[in-house]
Amino acid sequence: MTPTEQEELLSKGRDWMTRFVELRFEPLGKVQPEFTFRFTGHGNKPLAGNEDPVMLTGEWRTKVPAGIEGYRVKSLPGGKLSVVVVNHLRGQPVQRIHVLFPDETSYLLDLTGLTAALPTTPSPGAVGVAGGSGATFVNLLRQGFLHVVPDGPDHILFVLGVFLLSRRWKPLIWQVSTFTVAHTLTLGLATLGIVEAPAAIVEPVIAGSIAVVALENVFQPNYNHWRILVVFLFGLIHGLGFAGALAGLGLTQASLVTGLLGFNIGVEFGQLAVIAGALLLTIGIRDEARYRRFVVIPGSLAIAAFGLWWMIERAFF
Repeated sequence: MTPTEQEELLSKGRDWMTRFVELRFEPLGKVQPEFTFRFTGHGNKPLAGNEDPVMLTGEWRTKVPAGIEGYRVKSLPGGKLSVVVVNHLRGQPVQRIHVLFPDETSYLLDLTGLTAALPTTPSPGAVGVAGGSGATFVNLLRQGFLHVVPDGPDHILFVLGVFLLSRRWKPLIWQVSTFTVAHTLTLGLATLGIVEAPAAIVEPVIAGSIAVVALENVFQPNYNHWRILVVFLFGLIHGLGFAGALAGLGLTQASLVTGLLGFNIGVEFGQLAVIAGALLLTIGIRDEARYRRFVVIPGSLAIAAFGLWWMIERAFF
């Protein structure tokens, strides 16, 4: 980008913060931070390579006014992005993480002891360094579900491609369980930093996996053990895609295990919701020949077309 284009993007960042994010010191009320924005890598690291994600990082340094007991963040109505609240207090990561959707307000972070006038007791309901694992689990569970439904059309189509091969319980359970084990494995390893793969490779392969599974429904209509291997291998790739989304939430060490577990279970609930919806929509078609002719084949071809288009788009555009 040219310097002019970069400055325009910085300006949009400042504007977005002003319009959609509100910070409050309690009991003072709303404050207007004067952020200094710049381009960095993830986690405020310097940009190094072409594969580095480019982050728009704003910094505001201030002294906490006397008498302040805590602060909270609000995601204002009208925004279309989640606001992820991750805190460090006295050099320690706060376990509780809050993902805010428009018109939601975060927990109150306890600032007792950090102001000139020391409150003797924290504000009711304020959150300190310890605790909050249950709330983080529920919050990340919701985020995992929404990453599939409705925010993950590629994952939805893959699950539908798995479903369309057979509505019988045994093949369905084997495939879904295999996919779960595979993506859980790579999601955990990638989140812990043990394995790593660039999104430029992972995303086109995910799109390609959709097309492969869907086309197999058309040309190989019977369930067999080869299908299990295909689902397992592609499940490993999808796990890396889930890990990319989870990494964007900036989990701290204190909340890593809880957040990983909640996000993964949320993903599972999302997949089960897709399968349940597909079963409800097709349960009235009892004749298997008609079901294959009018649902499986046209549905699989449509899914394959989307997968191939996404693969080309992600690889070359």
